[in-house]
Amino acid sequence: MLKPSIMALALLLACPLAHGQIFQRELGDFDLKLGTSPSRSMAQGLVKPASSGSVHGGLDLSHDSGWYFGQWSPSMGLSPASRLEMDSYLGFKQPLDRSLGYELGVIHYNYPQLRTQDSKEFYGGLTLLGSRFGAALSNDPDRRNSTLFADLGGNPPFGIGVSVKYTNYRLNNAVSVAKGGYVAGFNDWSIKFSRPWLGIDLNLIYSDSSLNGSNCSAYSGHNSQCDGLLTFKAERALY
Repeated sequence: MLKPSIMALALLLACPLAHGQIFQRELGDFDLKLGTSPSRSMAQGLVKPASSGSVHGGLDLSHDSGWYFGQWSPSMGLSPASRLEMDSYLGFKQPLDRSLGYELGVIHYNYPQLRTQDSKEFYGGLTLLGSRFGAALSNDPDRRNSTLFADLGGNPPFGIGVSVKYTNYRLNNAVSVAKGGYVAGFNDWSIKFSRPWLGIDLNLIYSDSSLNGSNCSAYSGHNSQCDGLLTFKAERALY
């Protein structure tokens, strides 16, 4: 019998999917989604599958009871510059009523071509009156991460959504920096203001971390830059 990862790859290659397209089919009480773009995010938007290679894809299977299972490969490792990665997740998501819901789950990150320890991420999420909150704990091979997330987009003033993310990183081995110093841990955060306008998503993002100067050589967080950075983005979906 084929392993789930091989089955996902075989199905992807068999289906004539365009970039970013998702194939969906109901199988009794189950809902199957298969495609080359992630079909869900976890912890109410905090954990989002990423794509790091030119060939990527996966599947998502959910049940009417609230249980779901999925497998996503950010990179199939088909080129010399990429490595195969398989991310498997299992979770439970349930709305209690129209204004309240919750979600719990775990993701297992596997790198078959690398001699590195697999990692796990435990996550949880809550929706309350249209706002979303999430938390995640991960045990990467070289560090421990804990993240908090809030998206206050339920009743934004003036049609402006606000989301905030904060992460604490504890390194298993301190990193040596300039002048004989060491960095054993750090924090980073970001705040995003968003508003739709004429079919375009406008985003203003500020990000920063607890590191600065020469200590930034030890930074490996979520943000694209260690020091404070203000970014403006305008995005429009083509389909």
